[in-house]
Amino acid sequence: MPSLEPKPSSDLPGGPGADQGWDNRLALMKPKLRPSQNLMRWFTPGLHVKRWLLLLFAAIVMISLAVGYLLRDFYSGGFRFPEWVGNVSLQFLPRSIRALLFAVAGAGLLLLAFYKLGQSILGPFLLGRNAERGLIDQLYTFRLLAKGPRVVAVGGGTGLSSLLRGVKKYTGNIVAIVTVADDGGSSGRLRDEYRVLPPGDIRQCLTALAETEPLMTELFQHRFGGDGSLSGHSFGNLFITAMAEITGDFEHAIRESGRVLAVRGQIVPSTLRDVTLCAAAGAEVRVGESRVPKGNGRIDRVFLDPGDAPVNPEAELAILDAELVVVGPGSLYTSILPNLLVDGMVEVMRASPAVKVYVCNVAGQPGETLGYTVSEHLDAIEEHIGGNIFDYVIVNSNMTPPLPPSAREAGISRVTFDRARSSRKPVHFILADVVSTRVSSHHDPEKLARVIMKRIWR
Repeated sequence: MPSLEPKPSSDLPGGPGADQGWDNRLALMKPKLRPSQNLMRWFTPGLHVKRWLLLLFAAIVMISLAVGYLLRDFYSGGFRFPEWVGNVSLQFLPRSIRALLFAVAGAGLLLLAFYKLGQSILGPFLLGRNAERGLIDQLYTFRLLAKGPRVVAVGGGTGLSSLLRGVKKYTGNIVAIVTVADDGGSSGRLRDEYRVLPPGDIRQCLTALAETEPLMTELFQHRFGGDGSLSGHSFGNLFITAMAEITGDFEHAIRESGRVLAVRGQIVPSTLRDVTLCAAAGAEVRVGESRVPKGNGRIDRVFLDPGDAPVNPEAELAILDAELVVVGPGSLYTSILPNLLVDGMVEVMRASPAVKVYVCNVAGQPGETLGYTVSEHLDAIEEHIGGNIFDYVIVNSNMTPPLPPSAREAGISRVTFDRARSSRKPVHFILADVVSTRVSSHHDPEKLARVIMKRIWR
């Protein structure tokens, strides 16, 4: 279990105190390797290959001894080989030199044969971009990520998918716990027509964790246009809904969809009950997740209907078994709190020995958190579920990239760190550059994952 003491500023990524272990190992994960590098990778620790190579060598040595005994019997029995056999077997050289030459040639041929045999057997299964990486590189990556920490990510929407895209490069032991309160767009229509849990946020997590070809990921994200009955629907949403009808179980449908996309990790709903998110803003009550950000006035609180929707047992087990629980980034009232308000979720998080991290948004959101500071985000969470949940809070420190024009027109501003108020919170604040330079109102997946894995989990 890592220490919960505040980390010094020298732990910034790239700083003098940064942990170079992951950099060194991840530097080996390149799409293409030279033949010599590919061959030497077979000897990397942790592949579970060398033990079987040694066993194979032992078997060949035993067979060679058997052949040697037979040849000795032939010689002692008076049998004489033709003269050319002596030249081919280099009998004109001393025995020590002959042994060395044959040992080197035999080992080289054995390694080459073993490598080519692996390619021939597994080649048909390495399709698309995976084939470019090569068998041994994929095996090394798989073994390395299998040793990563057990991470649970809680949230929804684009924030959760951004986090998953970055974290999956450090560990393969990921469980994404997703809100099921979405009732807008394609998800809302499918939810009303087929009485299934909303598949939209789950689809985004599936594509974020996918290891399949980019075309398949693009297919799952494809949204139909036009004016027909499919207009506005995402193919991935339709696929998950169809899989739920075929399997008869939504959780089973998620698992099977994950197999199609070769997902690294698991995705589980926070609850299996059909819940509706409601918000109280003064005297107004907004019913439905899509209506929560709409309307005038600051949101006072949000709640689920029914309020006793129990936590998904799979989500509960994942949190109790986790080493690191990350909540956010994402919409505070429509992605984060709907998960934490599920009956039993907070109790499970408090009981878990994992390190708990809250990732604060880099910008406010219209209808929800416009003008909120970091401490106000935490105040809202404490008002709903109580305090002393998180060990760390990650705050963006890079205010340089300008917000997109559309964001400025909507009155969106950066979430600022109010040090005086925040210092009274019993958590450790980590200020780091985690903003995306491409979409400056969102987190950068790689930057965020690097802060989590190097400055918190080390």
